Amino acid sequence: MQESELERERAVVAALYERLDELRSQTEDRLDRVRRESVGSNHQARSERDAFARLYEDQLVQLRDVDSRLVFGRLLLEKPTEDGTAHRYIGRVGLRDDDQRSLLVDWRAQQASAFYQATANERMGVRARRHLTMTGREVSRIDDEVFDEALLDGTATGGEVVQGEGALLAALTAQRTGRMHDIVATIQAEQDRIIRSDLRGALVVQGGPGTGKTAVALHRAAYLLYANRQRLSSSGVLVVGPSTAFLRYIEAVLPSLGETGVVMSTLGELYPGVEAVGDDEPEAARLKGSAQMVRLLSRAVRSRQKVPTEAQTVEINGEHLVVEPELIGRAIARAQRSGKPHNLARVSFVKQALGELTDKLAAQLRASGSTVDEADLKVLREDLRTSYDVRVLLNTAWLPLTPEKFIQDLYARPSWLAELTPRWTAAQRAALARERSAPFTVSDVPLLDEAAELLGAFPGKPDAGARERDRQRKRDLENAKAAIRNMGVEGLVSAEQLANGFAERVDHGTTAERAAADRTWTYGHVVVDEAQELSAMQWRLLVRRCPMKSFTIVGDIAQVASASGATSWQSALTPSFKDAWRLEELTVNYRTPAQITREAERLAEEAGLPITPTRAVREGDWPIRRVAANGSGLGEAVAEAIAVDREIDATGTVAVIVPTASVAAVGAAVERRFGGQAARGAAGLTRPIAVLTGYEAKGLEFDAVVLADPDALVAESPRGAASLYVAMTRPTQRLTLVSR
Repeated sequence: MQESELERERAVVAALYERLDELRSQTEDRLDRVRRESVGSNHQARSERDAFARLYEDQLVQLRDVDSRLVFGRLLLEKPTEDGTAHRYIGRVGLRDDDQRSLLVDWRAQQASAFYQATANERMGVRARRHLTMTGREVSRIDDEVFDEALLDGTATGGEVVQGEGALLAALTAQRTGRMHDIVATIQAEQDRIIRSDLRGALVVQGGPGTGKTAVALHRAAYLLYANRQRLSSSGVLVVGPSTAFLRYIEAVLPSLGETGVVMSTLGELYPGVEAVGDDEPEAARLKGSAQMVRLLSRAVRSRQKVPTEAQTVEINGEHLVVEPELIGRAIARAQRSGKPHNLARVSFVKQALGELTDKLAAQLRASGSTVDEADLKVLREDLRTSYDVRVLLNTAWLPLTPEKFIQDLYARPSWLAELTPRWTAAQRAALARERSAPFTVSDVPLLDEAAELLGAFPGKPDAGARERDRQRKRDLENAKAAIRNMGVEGLVSAEQLANGFAERVDHGTTAERAAADRTWTYGHVVVDEAQELSAMQWRLLVRRCPMKSFTIVGDIAQVASASGATSWQSALTPSFKDAWRLEELTVNYRTPAQITREAERLAEEAGLPITPTRAVREGDWPIRRVAANGSGLGEAVAEAIAVDREIDATGTVAVIVPTASVAAVGAAVERRFGGQAARGAAGLTRPIAVLTGYEAKGLEFDAVVLADPDALVAESPRGAASLYVAMTRPTQRLTLVSR
């Protein structure tokens, strides 16, 4: 009976793939026809053509990205649907036939919520839930969870019935591949409730290692885009991760869930033109991340608006004019009262100063017997504006600045920094000191962003086409409305979406490309993973990216590793969010075997870490191995430990987590032993063996972990105990500790 039921499901799934292929083919044909369409010089027609081409391109990308594991579940309903069927299939996207009858329900739709939330006590109109395990495009296994006792004889469901969490446990024991898989089919009720919670405000998801925080965050991003399409489609969702290795690890998840309009970035990439990867020493990182930098940067900007200490003499076409400090002071004060950023307020300063200088020069000329009328005043003002001496005088008092030069000067001019920080110690100032040519660090990015807010746009780079683009945008919206009416697609696409795809004078970049190039871009929602690591300044940057403060904040206070990280969610979030945030906790550890979890939590508690205790769903088959390098050297001992683990499982993934000071030596020893199977850093995620620092391993998971020199990992930073806790909880199967 089970085999016949399996064959029946294979036939249903094959039909769903056939429909997917039909939709792909139809979309490709529409795209080809639109691209071939000849519209001559008619701008509206070109706009319509290009907008619909963009629409079909986006649809095609989605239909291609959901091919893997298109369908993963089926509900047996108590009451037949409107189409007369008792079955409802759940998948990555929704599919309908030509008569608009539902064939496959999108996992994000309300009709699919019972797949994750139904229990024997709360059946939600469901008699049984079936999990379909796919291999390629074919069903390879089915598992049933029965809620209706009448079905327990096995005949009504067609074969073997698996009660409990069979599909979940199968997913947990599957090998890791260096890429994160979506967990749509195995999302449990605790996670699903969080994923589908309201968009408003900031949602904090706290949970220990292995509780599925990252998976929940990514699925929540996909769900919110689906449920709030109108609001989020044009502004997008920003996903912020701790490292490029982490982003590479999760990069395939959202496309496989049917979403491509998501921007993924590290904190070091959130300032256009800067890709910071390195970070500072702990004391410098702590200083740069502290809220006191807001006041420091504000004082630093104000200090660049300086009244001369004595009168200055300027020459204008042979005429010498004495400029008193009070004149410059009045112009500075008036500009400062405008409240505008430095570079924008400078326009007011220059205008005020030139006005007074013109009056003063005119009075001086009249006193010497010259006649100066109203027409002459305009000439005098232009003479003053173009005078070299006057330009030097005004620039000395108020020089336009770029954020990059401003921050570089702050670090490279010790006397200026000392003037701005009279209460700092010499050691604190020394922590920030560096050459102007030094690359920006991750901790510098929020300071650059803060400086950009204080300074405003740099003059000399005006966007001459801004007004024309505004007018063009209005024309495009009108054209889009007309196109929607003409083509009869009201309700399927908005005028804004259509106008965003228009070709002429519109940037054709993706949301990610346009957002990355625009520092002032604001997102509809922001997802922050490993959020416990963020400093106060990094929070200010992110809130600027989402003024509506709609956030999903994911992390674990016990795993803080950075010097500027949080000690509690209250202290981290209150300055930016006040009381507009709420906390949800994940308590079930789906990843790490119980015997590893117990040992990691024991060491964490001994170190005083504020851990969230978790319940592991399985004990695990392998005890923790402990080996000593003795006289062989750490690198060779680690390589041997990997070899032993590969004898157990030659095809799984292994992470070698190493103290920063030992990465080069241990990495070299591992690469000598295993050649192309091993690599360091993010490159290792594409190999069976990855050599990583404790920070690089954050948020990742592997079949096995070999942890090199745990004592050194703890000793290398003030929060080394948290790094050890993180490292020990990365494996899904086996853990080996290699001591010196």
